[in-house]
Parts: sequence; structure tokens; C-alpha cells
Amino acid sequence: MRILLVNPDTPVTFWSLKYALTFMGRKAVLPPLGLLTVAAMLPEHWEKKLVDLAGADLDDQDIRWADYVFIGGMHVQRASARSVIDRCHALGAKVVAGGPMATAAPEEFDDVDHLILNEAEVTLPPFLRDLAAGTPQHVYQSDRWADMHETPVPLWELVDVNLYAMLGVQYSRGCPFDCDFCDVTVLFGRQMRTKTTDDVVRELDRLYTLGWRREVFFVDDNFIGNRQKLKQEVLPAIIDWMEKHHYPFTFYTQTSINLADDDELMRLLGQAGFECVFIGIETVGDNGFLECHKLQNRNRDLIACVHKIQQAGIQVQGGFILGFDSDPPSIFDEMIEFIQRSGIATAMVGLLAAPSGTKLYERLAREGRLLGKSSGNNTDGYLNFVPKMDLDELIEGYCKVVGSLYRHDAYYERVWQFLRVYRPLHKANRGYGWRDVQTLVACLYRLGIRDAGRGQFWRLLFWGLRHPRDFHRVLTLAVLGYHFRRVFADFQAQRALDAAEVAVSTSCEV
Repeated sequence: MRILLVNPDTPVTFWSLKYALTFMGRKAVLPPLGLLTVAAMLPEHWEKKLVDLAGADLDDQDIRWADYVFIGGMHVQRASARSVIDRCHALGAKVVAGGPMATAAPEEFDDVDHLILNEAEVTLPPFLRDLAAGTPQHVYQSDRWADMHETPVPLWELVDVNLYAMLGVQYSRGCPFDCDFCDVTVLFGRQMRTKTTDDVVRELDRLYTLGWRREVFFVDDNFIGNRQKLKQEVLPAIIDWMEKHHYPFTFYTQTSINLADDDELMRLLGQAGFECVFIGIETVGDNGFLECHKLQNRNRDLIACVHKIQQAGIQVQGGFILGFDSDPPSIFDEMIEFIQRSGIATAMVGLLAAPSGTKLYERLAREGRLLGKSSGNNTDGYLNFVPKMDLDELIEGYCKVVGSLYRHDAYYERVWQFLRVYRPLHKANRGYGWRDVQTLVACLYRLGIRDAGRGQFWRLLFWGLRHPRDFHRVLTLAVLGYHFRRVFADFQAQRALDAAEVAVSTSCEV
């Protein structure tokens, strides 16, 4: 059996980092961890090939070669996935679809031959058994959660790891919280399920044998969902592994704000090599937290929490949302002020979205306010529901926020605010290669000469030269700022184009 696995392309978004990747000579932030894991679940003797459209073209001969084309991905990859599926149909290839994209909206993919929904550890084996018996069904789904210990090490040999900025490891699934706009609990439940410590070490060993000596992203939606197991078993094992291997990796992950409540956990994360966490802060007032049931963020000095994590040697990236029913007209200025004071350089500000299956989606459906499916990209200016605030006021306010935050002066000031608080603990033994030289040269030219913020860039660069341990970090922050400015400039340009088209259409109708 010959299997072609296809990872759809991702459009230019806040997290695609495509403009930043051009500095680094990389094609994508992360490899398709889900498809690589699925590939490891397939019979060993089957032939397998993976095409990641982030960095390669899909040829017709690849499709004709395959007995089955497996395709997965996230909501934001839907358009690319549809294009691939249509090509497969035109060439007579059989298609198997799964992952969050298909699980959340199976009706959109009903034309594929087989739908493997929910978690592949549960639904893929019965499909493989039926396929061997010659009786494969159209849909495989289950309400049973997978045992993470059954998840194999991804089949890394299917990709060129040097095409990516990071490699990924998944330790857990689920989240103990229940925010009404989030589909994590819809897809993976509220009960935390984790791999064993030996499983985690085995995956680190595999990345090490690949020759990887860079960033590793623990892709968990809430890495600290089971704090006791982390502190007692997993982090001590990672610390021991890192020491024995001379600190080859730096780790990134996602957590909740209650990380700031646990000094021991922050210390262990820092010792293990976790340099950065993404935290969903969402809004700046308790009314918003009550509305979306994000109770873990209530009754806190959130800026103090962020600074405490930064002082523990961990950079904080933050997610923020505009469009809650409870948002007052002052929310835009309040959010700008909060983010500037926090020192969160990477602040993803998006419009509220209602993913399928979430409590928010169901509530808006009952209220007759749904307009369609979420695009999966909450920074594209699209709302899939009717907001309480006037739509034009909301969009104008959103543009004001992102326009203010990613001006050169505002962005670099947040970087400085972060560096003033940050107290690194990690003993990273990060090597430098020709790609790093390429990145530096690109930065010197594009940010130090051509960019309007070149003065701020040179000031930051000279600081980094005086603090060599942080040089890579400050260079990365400068490159990220460039990407974010480009993304929001694209958004504003598209908005202007759409407005012009509407004006022309209206004029023609008149």
C-alpha cells in the first residue's frame, strides 16, 4: 500500500510567521506533527511519502502514485485542503481526511472517501482493520478519549527538519478550564491526558538523534494542566536529560495564567529550558472573563502576573480578544495601555470567533446571531457572528489597537520593557550555523538599512552584542516585529481594497 500524506498550506497569518521565516531560510514554523504521528500508526511495511505544501509543491504524479491520500490540518488550512481534495477527485485518487479541520466540520468534507474523526489513536485502527478486510466505511468517529501512552513517536524521517523553525512534541491533551469560545475541550475534553515521562524522554531522544539543536515546541494547549505530574516527574526528567545532553534545546509551550501562582513550577520550567510561553489573557476586565467563563483570569493583577513569569526567566506571549458583548467603548485604549505596560512584545490581538461546537457557538446560534463558520484566523477582520458593539466601531477600534501596538516605537518599547524585567535561567548551549549568519545579514540589511525603524533596531542590536546570551533572542524579537507589521499592513490594505470595491459596486448600482 502506498500512502501520500499532504499537509495543506497555511495562509499568511499572525502565527504563520511567513515574513519572519524569509529572514531565516525556513519554510514553516512547525512540521505537521499530526500527520507524522498518523504515519507512525500505519503498517510499517506500507510505503509512505509526505508533502508539506508550506515548502513543497504537490505534483500530479505524487497523487497518481498513491493508493490513498491522507490529508489533515487546522481550520485555517481549509481552503488549501479543499483544493487538494478537488485535485485528488479529478485524478481519481481516494482521499482520507481527519484532524481538527474535519472533526469540527465533517459536513464540509463529506465528499472524501473516508473520514477519520476525533483522535486517530481511537478511530484509525478500525479503519485499517476494515481496509484490510476490504470493507472500509465512510465515517469513523468515537466519543472515547485516547490513551496518550498509545501515541507513537512521529515518523520524523518523512520530513526534512531543516525546513522548519521549530520541531514539536505533544505531552498532553485537554484543558481543565472551560472558556466558552475555545474548542480545545470540544476536541480533547477537560480531563488532562498525558504521556509518561519515558514517552517524553523517548521523543526528545529522537529529536536529538536527528541532529536538531534548536527550538522545540511542546504543542499542548495547556502544558501545566496537570501541575503535580509536571513538577514531580516530567520536568525533573527533562532537566536531567538536558543536563546530560549539554542543553541542546530551548522549549516553548502554552500555559494558563495560573503559572504565576506556582514559584516551584516556574523555577522547574526555567531549569528545564522553557524560554517562552503563550498565555491567553484575552481582555482587561473581569466582565469579559465572566462572560466567556475564563474564571482563572479573574481577580488578578494580570500585569503583575506577567512580570512575575518574565522575572522567572520565561518570556510571555499573549493572546487578546476584542468583540465580547461586555466590551465597553473604552476597551481599545485600555487594551493598548495594558499591552504596552506588560512588556508582552508578541501580542496577538484578534476578533472574537465562535468555532463550531463551542458553548459560544451554541449560544449565538440560539440568539440568532451566527453568520457562518469561523475562518480559523482571528486576525483577518472577519466575524462569524453579529456583535453587540456596532460592527464599524469594532473594526475601527481593532485597527486602532493593532496599528498602535505594531508601530516601530511602540513595539520596540515593549521589547525594552520585557528586557528590563526578564531574568533568564536557561543554560542553553545553542550552536550557530550558516543559517544564523544568513539571518543576521538579512536583518542588517532589511531592518538596519531599509526599515523605517532602523534606529530602534540598531539600539537593540548593540544591546544584544553586549549581552551575547540574549543576542539570538533580541534578533528574533526584531524579526517577529517585522512580520507582525507586515501582517497588519496587509490587513489594512485588504480592508481598503474591499471598501473601494464596495464603493464602485454601489456607484454602478446607482
